[in-house]
Amino acid sequence: VSPDLRERSTFGVPLETLVQDAAQCGVPFLVTQMVEYLEAFGLDRVGIFRISGSVNKIKELKQKYNQGEKVDLVNDGDVDSVASLLKLFLKELPVAVFPDNICSENLRQSLSCLPKAHQNLLQFLSAFLLKVATHSAVNFMTLENLAIVFGPALFK
Repeated sequence: VSPDLRERSTFGVPLETLVQDAAQCGVPFLVTQMVEYLEAFGLDRVGIFRISGSVNKIKELKQKYNQGEKVDLVNDGDVDSVASLLKLFLKELPVAVFPDNICSENLRQSLSCLPKAHQNLLQFLSAFLLKVATHSAVNFMTLENLAIVFGPALFK
């Protein structure tokens, strides 16, 4: 975690602020860490993103991220809690990935109206969710189910 992140929260912080400290892909560190964990351990999890994780575990992991502590998802997390935490992160963004005031009509025509930080996150999440959907025979998370789960967090 970068020293700058230790001084501020990560949940509820604008994407543009978080990506200043992000790796070369332009996606916040905590998102890449959660997605890497879920790719390694969750792609075949039945109901991934639909089954809620442990409230206490989610709270504990969120607090660690917000305090800039090292988060070891392999030892401290579980698939359902990490999946829930990723959804929570998206829901708590002060400006949604698809903000109404920026792209309501234009979104249907082009995603280029989104700020670069939002485009980066959307591209990263889309690639990951496509991987999740390719395992739908096992995890039952089709593209439709993923849209139902993630739509409210991405559009607000």
